[in-house]
Amino acid sequence: MSQAAENGEAGPGPDATTEQARSAEQAARIAELEDLRLRALADLDNMRKRCAAQVSRAEEEARAAAARQWLPVVDNLDLALAHAEADPETIIEGVRAVRDQALDVLARLGFPRRDDRGARFDPVRHEAVASRPDPGAEADVVAEVVRPAYGEGDHQLRPAQVVVARPG
Repeated sequence: MSQAAENGEAGPGPDATTEQARSAEQAARIAELEDLRLRALADLDNMRKRCAAQVSRAEEEARAAAARQWLPVVDNLDLALAHAEADPETIIEGVRAVRDQALDVLARLGFPRRDDRGARFDPVRHEAVASRPDPGAEADVVAEVVRPAYGEGDHQLRPAQVVVARPG
């Protein structure tokens, strides 16, 4: 008889073998899950890099598209400078045409010029640079636009700088 049998100890029985097999299975499953986790992290990092590259490309394309819209304006300014010796009225007419062209580009880009004269003062849309008494005007009405606004709502390049009327 063996020493373990003599002491009343049982040898590795079916329970111990089953426990070892279960432990080995769990270790294999843990290794498999760890591998899956590392692969998922690598996939996530690759996706993050792809998205960053796509965003960068989209920003570059948007800037290039906006710049292309400004090229005719620059071309016309060059033409105006080339004919600087022309009649002053012709130069003024040309500058007005280029200005209109520039305003059209801003409008196409989603930032139309706003004329807020007579509108009620709105701190989201207007920046008050002064106020002046105006006996015939309502309170808090834009009496004069110092610098016009471009855009609407959340898509505003800048608010209008205005002089606000106050009843006299």
